[in-house]
Formats: sequence, C-alpha cells, structure tokens
Amino acid sequence: MKFADFAAGQVLEAGPYHLSEADVLSFAQQYDPQWFHVDPEAAAAGRFGGLIASGWQSCGIAMRLAATFLQGSETFASPGIAYIRFPLPVRPGDHLHLRATVLNVRRSEKKPTLGILRWRWQLFNGVPAEVLDLEVTSLFDLSGATP
Repeated sequence: MKFADFAAGQVLEAGPYHLSEADVLSFAQQYDPQWFHVDPEAAAAGRFGGLIASGWQSCGIAMRLAATFLQGSETFASPGIAYIRFPLPVRPGDHLHLRATVLNVRRSEKKPTLGILRWRWQLFNGVPAEVLDLEVTSLFDLSGATP
C-alpha cells in the first residue's frame, strides 16, 4: 500500500501466522533464553503451565504481518513505538492474526515530503484473545525518490 492508501479509522487484517514449538525454542535460544521460553519441562511446572513465546518474538511476528501492507510503499523507517503490551502469552501452536488500525495519517509540517502514519497493531490468537497491543509510527518518503 502507498502512503496515500492509508486513512484514519481504516482497519487492516493479516494472517494467520502459525507458531510452532520449534519456532519458539529457536527464537528464545538465540535472543531470549529464559527458562519459560527454552525449557519445556520447567515451563510446564511454571506459572504459565507450558512454554510461551518471547514478547520480542510476538513483536517480530506482528512486524512480519504488518509488512504485507507496506510492500511497495514509500516507507523507510520508524522513529519508535509509543507503547507495547502483552495481555496474554503467545504459545506454541497458536495461529496469530494481526489487526492494524490506522490512528492518524499526515504530512510533516516542517518536511512536506515526509509522511507520518501512526497505527495500532493488535495480535490475536485463535481463541481469539489479544496477545499483543502496540502503537507504532511509520515514516514515508514522499519526495518521489525510489528506495
């Protein structure tokens, strides 16, 4: 989608993304090797009753799904995330879906060739229950230059 295709109030859906136990273990072993992410036996006896995915893996999955909307666009960066919440754990076997709600679309007053998109990403499991909620800003180069 191009910057001009986004509008405040617009809701976009993407998914599913199937998360396997191997995916959870591989990501956690490399990036977040805490026992409840990497040790199935210990995790089974823990507070969550089994392995859970790292919140950072959940964010990465949300980014992967959101990228389906950004393919072919003028986007080039993000200045950051306003907030991240993990209401419920993501578990191996979950089928995840993204709901992206456009909150604001505008051109920068100081740099009119800069498009600013503020949107909320919510990731849901198959129940469906919300497992991730974040608000992110994406920047778009509207100068006509190609990436």
